[in-house]
This record gives sequence, structure tokens and C-alpha cells, in this order.
Amino acid sequence: MEFINICEELKNNSYPGRGIVIGKTADNENIAIAYFIMGRSENSRNRVFAKDNLGIKTKAFDESKLTDPSLIIYAPVKVINGVTIVTNGDQTDTIYDFIDSGKTFEDALRTRTFEPDAPNFTPRISGIVSGADYKLSILKSAEGDENSTHRYFFEYSSPKAGEGHFIHTYKCDGDPIPSFEGEPKLVKIEGCIDEFTNSIWNSLNADNKVSLFTRFINVKTGEFDTRIINKNV
Repeated sequence: MEFINICEELKNNSYPGRGIVIGKTADNENIAIAYFIMGRSENSRNRVFAKDNLGIKTKAFDESKLTDPSLIIYAPVKVINGVTIVTNGDQTDTIYDFIDSGKTFEDALRTRTFEPDAPNFTPRISGIVSGADYKLSILKSAEGDENSTHRYFFEYSSPKAGEGHFIHTYKCDGDPIPSFEGEPKLVKIEGCIDEFTNSIWNSLNADNKVSLFTRFINVKTGEFDTRIINKNV
């Protein structure tokens, strides 16, 4: 698999939807995570990321304009037993509960399916980081068939320095919006956390981007550094 330039990839796609990037920094010291959300409707755009214990949650920027909290208000990031969970929906809670009960990432997601937002049937994308290893998953409809779910899991052990993977919900904009296809994309993880954060944020479509979360987790100590950028401030 060839590297893609994530900045160029984002600049050339006005609506990748929600996206997760996980990989190892070039200095071999940290696992980098990025999670972004985008929106086309007023309800989707009316959101911000807020810190929530060791993770984050989404919340309405203007409560008076919130029309439907389902699918847009959730906890994208949680941490349990040194494992960092990042997802695009309330499956974060499912994964958290399963890990808490001694079960696995895969066990949790086998109980879930794509989002019930016909006709898009938005995929559920999820990732976990444990030490220097990470996993990604996507749950999607079978070519728009709401009665059939395809579940894909990707495991990355001992990742190489400077390499990461990028997965997002939508292939591109459309009506209905086509789902992401194929394996997570191989990307380079470059720069310090601020450079990493700014490069992604500045590459997202100016009209559709909403919020971005990034985190660097030291693979030896577990200590982490976090950034949050919200378009609504």
C-alpha cells in the first residue's frame, strides 16, 4: 500500500464526514490520534468538542438550535484500563463496557451495526490504542442494504515510526452519501502535536468542518497531550 498525503486527501474531498487517524510519531515515542467531525446541516454544524474526564464529548454549541440529539451527541473518546477508545458514535460506550467486563473490541462491535440514518446508513468507525498497538474498524451496510451489515477489523501491531492509518465515514459528498471503501489509508505521521493538529484542521473543508480532537500518547509512560479545535467558539 502506498502512502497518501493526508492533507491533500482532505483538501480534495469536501465531505469525508467523520474521520479517525491513528499512528506512531516519527520519533517513535508516541501514538498519535486524530478525530474530526464535519456537518452539512445546521443541526450537525451546531456542535463542539468538550473535555470529559480523560476523554471528550460532543455538545450543542447553541442549545436553542438543537433539533435532534440522536447520532450527533455522544462521547467520541473514552479511556479505560490504559486503553483509549475513539469512535464516531455511541459505540464508544459499548466498547468501554465490553472492555470493562473483560471482553474485546471485536466482541463489542459485533453487537452493533451502521447508523439508522437512511438513505445514507452512515458507517460506524472505531479505533482503540493499547500501548504501541492499535486497531480500527468500520461497520457498514452492504451497498446500502439496511438488512445486511459488513463488519471489518484492522489490527496494527508494533507500527513503524512515522506511519499511521486513516479511515473516514464517507467516500465523498453525495445524495445519498457514499460510504468509505477499502482498507484504512496509509498516511505519514509528521511533526509535533501542534503541527499534526494544524495540518489536519487547515486541510478540512472550511464550510463543513466542525471540530477536531488530537492526542499524543507516550508509548512508555502512557502520559498524553491533547488538543481540541472547535469552529464554533
